[in-house]
Amino acid sequence: MVHLVSSACAPLGGDELVLDVRVGAGATLRLAGVAATVALPGQHAGPSRTTVRVDLEGALEYLPEPTVVTARADHTAVLTADLSDRASLRWREILVLGRSGESPGRCRSGLSVRRAGRPVLRQQLDIGDRELDASPAGLAGKRVSGTGLLLDGSTPAAAGGPWWSRVPIDGGALTTVLADDVVSALAVLTTSMPG
Repeated sequence: MVHLVSSACAPLGGDELVLDVRVGAGATLRLAGVAATVALPGQHAGPSRTTVRVDLEGALEYLPEPTVVTARADHTAVLTADLSDRASLRWREILVLGRSGESPGRCRSGLSVRRAGRPVLRQQLDIGDRELDASPAGLAGKRVSGTGLLLDGSTPAAAGGPWWSRVPIDGGALTTVLADDVVSALAVLTTSMPG
């Protein structure tokens, strides 16, 4: 297990953080955070960006702590993962719209996964527009958005409940949840992605 530790003042506007992860055949790695990431506006113009690039032949669990998108922040988070035929990936992302009593900034989250060179999943989420976030087509007024991806060769059945769904994809499943708080979102992602 490797714990990711970041500064209390990153990412700031203008920052560009890149993490390259390679897990070889037969190896297993669990990357976990120790505290929430807080996206903040900075003194420099422009958005902040975090890019995680994964080259995976073994098994990876990438379970960072939530990202809080503070007022006036403009943050982009991108995960790209290239998996071999036998690789397995468990990933989650939890986005929180603002600190308590605060309007959120803007956040774009992108996910792109390929297995043996073939596309498996590509999605993007854009939050921080007050009207869209409040609408049923967006976040329906919820403060927390959670996404979980499991690619381990299994095919869990489709499932869902109030404010969450699990959809089978090739060799795994994608779970999405909207919640009023992080604890509720995390509970759904944990129980909907067994193993």
